[in-house]
Amino acid sequence: MGAARVQFRDVKAEILRRIRAGEWAPGALLPGEVELAAEFGCARATVNRALRELAEDGVIDRRRKAGTRVKLVRARHAKFTIPLVRAEVEATGAAYRYTLITRDICPPPDWLAAQLGLKARARMLHVTCMHYANNAPFQYEDRWINIAAVPGVEAAELEQISPNEWLVDAVPFTDVDLSFSAIAASETLARYLHCQPATPLFQAERTTWLDGMPVTHAVLSFAPGYRMTTRY
Repeated sequence: MGAARVQFRDVKAEILRRIRAGEWAPGALLPGEVELAAEFGCARATVNRALRELAEDGVIDRRRKAGTRVKLVRARHAKFTIPLVRAEVEATGAAYRYTLITRDICPPPDWLAAQLGLKARARMLHVTCMHYANNAPFQYEDRWINIAAVPGVEAAELEQISPNEWLVDAVPFTDVDLSFSAIAASETLARYLHCQPATPLFQAERTTWLDGMPVTHAVLSFAPGYRMTTRY
């Protein structure tokens, strides 16, 4: 990591990356704050805050005089189950089909970088795709994926499997932000969902996080007539 303007989020993200990559296994002793500060080129207080948040997130165990270790058992109690579009379609008795529309690696737009706490030059995978039920439009998906959180997504064969299914299989999450709204169909949505512009549509916006790091932000727009049913 560069020495200029290293923030605690940068240190936290790198430590998380190393833990997820297996460089620091469960139970492993992490370097001390002074050593980490020297490596990252930042103040010891910056490292301290990063470690403090990781401890609060249940990722590491900090003990005075005993050092900092990766927790042997990570607490990952999902508060929400990410639904699979395929399963939702097939549950209605319809045949499911998926099509990838666009796939690009690019920086996030300003509004998304601010919302997720990412740097303006962060590398993200932006995909748009369609889900069908019996060849009729079911859902239009506009998704951003944080490559730093899910590096394997660059090689994912998203022409064959939807990002929804790939992410559910590839990476867990610890937190989710979810909102629902009624919108008027844009020209793009009207074209893909086979409706007139300004048609009322149901839309869900979902962001998932893994131990404080943003994983993905998705805007899911459903074809006219969609009805959401939940069970608690």
